Amino acid sequence: MIHNTRHNLGVRLITSVVIGVALLLLGATTAVAQHKAANKSAHVSTPQQPLYSEYRGVRIGMSAAEVRTKLGASLQQADDMDIYVFSDKESAQIVYDTAHKVRMISIDYLSGVGAPDYKSVVGPDIEVRDDGTLYKLARYDSFGIWVYYNRGPGDQATVSITIQKSLPGM
Repeated sequence: MIHNTRHNLGVRLITSVVIGVALLLLGATTAVAQHKAANKSAHVSTPQQPLYSEYRGVRIGMSAAEVRTKLGASLQQADDMDIYVFSDKESAQIVYDTAHKVRMISIDYLSGVGAPDYKSVVGPDIEVRDDGTLYKLARYDSFGIWVYYNRGPGDQATVSITIQKSLPGM
């Protein structure tokens, strides 16, 4: 009788341990599945539309002829680049690829005069460095471009904005 009681107690103990381990494994499996589902839904979101993807009507991929029609005569013109000066506070450099299509648009606003707010260029979150410099690079892989915003230190800092065609593998 004592042997049967010990045997029954042992079976119950083993059964309880097996059930406990099974419940732990089931809980872990459920947690992993929930984590995977949450990550999948986070990565399947629709591509974000770039906030800032053109300058004065010029976009990545436009032909040099289209740019020159939109912006007029440049200060300096070449096959691979045009430099425009719109005022003593605003200038732009338009860079072309070998097919004479816009590959990069870089704009400088001296003393920040006329520059759009960084929130309308790269969104609300931006890195602020110890010296007061503002910096952010926003990638829009589904659109094949990235947008860069930089404001130097000080009250009269230059603001630079660059829109560039993404290169393969970057």
